[in-house]
Parts: sequence; structure tokens; C-alpha cells
Amino acid sequence: MTKTEAIRELRAAGTAQNRKVYKRHGVGGKMYGVSYAALGKLKKKIKVDQPLAEELWETGNHDARSLATMVADPASIKVATLQSWAKEAGNRGLAAAVSNVAGDSPHAKKLADRWIRSRDEMIGCTGWHTLATVARQDKDLADDYFEERLERIESTVHASKNWVRYAMNNALINIGVRNSKLEKKSIAVAKRIGAIDVDHGETSCKTPDAAAYIKKTLTYRKKKAKA
Repeated sequence: MTKTEAIRELRAAGTAQNRKVYKRHGVGGKMYGVSYAALGKLKKKIKVDQPLAEELWETGNHDARSLATMVADPASIKVATLQSWAKEAGNRGLAAAVSNVAGDSPHAKKLADRWIRSRDEMIGCTGWHTLATVARQDKDLADDYFEERLERIESTVHASKNWVRYAMNNALINIGVRNSKLEKKSIAVAKRIGAIDVDHGETSCKTPDAAAYIKKTLTYRKKKAKA
């Protein structure tokens, strides 16, 4: 599929209602308002196409950029491209989408370590979401690597920017379900931190309680393993 064909399909799939919803979630600038279901169908058509992903991102259109993260190739995407995408994400949804690509790439740990130190809200948000993916997928990292990140979360979360706090909470949860040792440490950190205040704007979204979510996830895993 060419960029022109993809944009044509995105434009046709957009709705005014979705545009209103996305604006409430902090999306600004150009967009058609394409549902994630429609984006998913386009992803199945395109599969993986890194050159197309980069062309779509360059349009600056929110929906095109969302699709770009879905069809990007984590195995071949360049660090410079991921750096640019993280810098240009502009909203929490795209930041998380970029983190999905970064987290599956060979550059995941390096970028997470770099991005979580950024003063830019969306880059920091992308970094902590990427770290959450690292916690889920990189089985070789030692516990002390994550313990250091837990210390950083505990000491800085309340002073961090809005969506960075949300992403830190996500990282805390994913570190907590990694193994029993990190579960105990993460729950202890979550309890010491207390409630994390995140402004979700004009939406009904809520920030999950990390300690409760860790326990719920692990309970679900145990039940699933027995089934």
C-alpha cells in the first residue's frame, strides 16, 4: 500500500465523533478521527512496512502517525527515527504508541534509560512506557536494574509532569509483576508513594492503584496457569 492509498483510507474512515473524543484525550493538530478498530484493519492489510511507516509519520496527521507505529518494523527501525518520533509525539496516546515500537526494538533499554531522564513531558512519558515493556520482555536483566528504577520512581514521581507520573505508575506495575522479589519491593514502593494524582482531562479515565493492580495481575496469572 502506498502513502496516498493509506491516507485515502484514513480520511474515509474518520468521523467527527472520534475527533471530539480524541480532542478530549489531548490530541491536537491534524486528524481524521479514525477508530482503533479501523486502524487495526488497515494494519492487517499493510502488515509490516517501515518505509511506509516513516512516510505516514512525516505527514504530521495524528491518525497517520498512529498507523505508522502499528506498521513500523521494530527490528529495523533506526534509533534516530525513534528519537524523532518520541520528540514529535505530542500527546499521551502517541507517546505510548511510540513506546510500543521502541520497546520491541533492539534499542529498548538504551532508549528507556535516556528518555526517562528527559525534562520533556512526552519524551519522559515514552521512556517510562518503554521501560514497562522492557520489564515485561527482557528476561536477562538483573533485579538491581529495576530496583534502581523503583528508587527513581519513589523519589521523583510526585514532582514529575502529569503524563510522566502516569507512565511511571505503569512501569511500577510492570516491574512488580516481573518476579516475586520485585513484586514485594514494588508493592512497598507503591504503598509509600500513595495515590498518584494524574489529570485525565475531560475523560472518565482513571489511574490504577499500582499495588492492587500488581496483586490482581498475579492472581489472574495463577488462575490462568491452573486452568
